Amino acid sequence: MIFISSGQHVMKLGYQEFTTTDNEIIVVPAGQIFSLDNVNNIHSGYVCQFHPEIMVGKHGDRELLNDFDFLKISGSPKIQVSTEDIPLITTIFKRLQKEYSDNDQANLNIVQTYLFALFYEMNKNAVKSPKSLSASEIITSKFKELIHLHIKTHHQVNHYASLLSVTPNHLNKCVKTVTGKSAVKWIDENILLEAKYLLFQTTLSINEIAAQVGHEDQSYFSRFFKKHEGVSPIQYRKMIDKS
Repeated sequence: MIFISSGQHVMKLGYQEFTTTDNEIIVVPAGQIFSLDNVNNIHSGYVCQFHPEIMVGKHGDRELLNDFDFLKISGSPKIQVSTEDIPLITTIFKRLQKEYSDNDQANLNIVQTYLFALFYEMNKNAVKSPKSLSASEIITSKFKELIHLHIKTHHQVNHYASLLSVTPNHLNKCVKTVTGKSAVKWIDENILLEAKYLLFQTTLSINEIAAQVGHEDQSYFSRFFKKHEGVSPIQYRKMIDKS
């Protein structure tokens, strides 16, 4: 998570773009692909990274994830901190920073306790998901979570429909109604996003990247990539190198 106390930056989470400014927090859920821009415009603030397993530990419980919408892939990642809560949240960040800077090995019980306090303070300011979601919104939200978990191995709508106990046609109708995009479009975009990340961040070969995103046939993967991006994976990587 990034807390901007002064300044501004732009973050792209998947295919969504967010501008974060003074007294706002943005959270990147575990495993979500993201990029940052305008980082030089951040004057002050905090960056806090933690592993999902911190939710387990001595005082934790995985079920606590359900209390914090901003930790979910389908949740709202940006939080505007109220004026009265800024000192409290800043103090917690300072305390976490002190725990790591003053000790060779941080006390994870202390870290976990302060993180939970931070999450609950953030929760007071977070945009909550509506309590009375429609059936289509519930299915779409679960579908987006499942894509995140299975995109490297499953690309068929019927696989996700089966996991959600609905027909492929019903799933597609729900997703299209809520998001304006078909279920296939969501799957394709997530495959592309994962492939771009691997092309940008790793030195894996095109064949290895194809396998990573669930395409054993490199030529098929290359055609798929070019169809959607207008350039081949090799050309895309060369563009990255030039930039």
